[in-house]
Amino acid sequence: MHKINEQTAVPLAQQLADEFAARAAEADRLGALPQADVDSLKRSGYLGLSVPTEFGGMGLPLVDCVAAQVELAQGSASTALVAGMQVHIFGHQREVRTWDEVWYARFCRAAAEGSLFNSLASEPALGSPSRGGLPAATAVPTADGAGWLVNGRKTWSTGGKHLTHMLVRVNVAGEAGVVLITPDVPGITWEETWRDSLSLRASDSHDVIFSDVMIPRDYLVERGDPQVVVNVWFPLIMSAIYLGTAVAARNAVIQFALERVPTALGKPITTLPKIQRQIGEIDVALQAARSLLMEVAGNWHGRDEDRQAMSARIAAAKTMVTETANDVTDKALRIAGGQAITRALPLERYFRDARAGSMQPPAGDTALEMVGRAAIAEFER
Repeated sequence: MHKINEQTAVPLAQQLADEFAARAAEADRLGALPQADVDSLKRSGYLGLSVPTEFGGMGLPLVDCVAAQVELAQGSASTALVAGMQVHIFGHQREVRTWDEVWYARFCRAAAEGSLFNSLASEPALGSPSRGGLPAATAVPTADGAGWLVNGRKTWSTGGKHLTHMLVRVNVAGEAGVVLITPDVPGITWEETWRDSLSLRASDSHDVIFSDVMIPRDYLVERGDPQVVVNVWFPLIMSAIYLGTAVAARNAVIQFALERVPTALGKPITTLPKIQRQIGEIDVALQAARSLLMEVAGNWHGRDEDRQAMSARIAAAKTMVTETANDVTDKALRIAGGQAITRALPLERYFRDARAGSMQPPAGDTALEMVGRAAIAEFER
């Protein structure tokens, strides 16, 4: 296992991104997460980025994990999403410790050694768990009391069949809980619902169905309301993915413009003031979005008392980054022209992938209302 630290996390992410980029177009066309990408994540140690050092991980702060994710996403947004799910889960758990202590230690060691985790919480009727509500999926005791029977359907299960540990949010006697389900038990069915999605087609974010899945009694990892403690890591790690996608679009359109030599012009279109101005608009927007994202991430030190106080700044950073990513990828399409809407260039993929950011919480009016309430309260004080 290759060990990484604060100084090598970004270079490692860049190295992995170069590797993933060579497979990204084909993976998007097939709508499938490459096994080679997963293998590289596991071998490299990247999946232990936010795992505490005492369990073999890197224990990196949020700001360093965000910086690494920006680089990783430039190679493949889909694979960066898979990695980002694990990074945010363990970064958040490092601070809140809502899992059973025995399982916490086991999971941290497994993640540092290359196991692939995700939290499966979303459901067709429930939608995003960020809005609260009990899941329809259930865990009920077996007749002999020695285990649990799990039934239910989960959507947006990023990582799909590549997951080694599924942390499934369930209803346990009217209370929210999390159970561990590993892929080797009977009763698990995957429905490949994600291949032709608009965004992140190669993330294997399929539906999974649990039908009388039997697990041991001690596989109940957590009980309680997941909304009690704000997860600071999720929106910022996700934002990093969309910022990285926009940076990749910026780089690709500059490369295109350097190589594009129209017959009538006789030189690259980068010599045209119009193109220079359009690229300048892209760069100004990206610099501003990156500055805000890194400032907010850098101000997070894992203190519970800061969660509510920083929630508006987090919402502002997430909103600015995702809106900037949408705008930048759109501008890149316009600069490149007709070729940009074909697979001849990766720009149409970047454009599609960036759209997913607007769907992840905090999003839309909810995020803006958070920012607005904070601004009003600050002025009143």
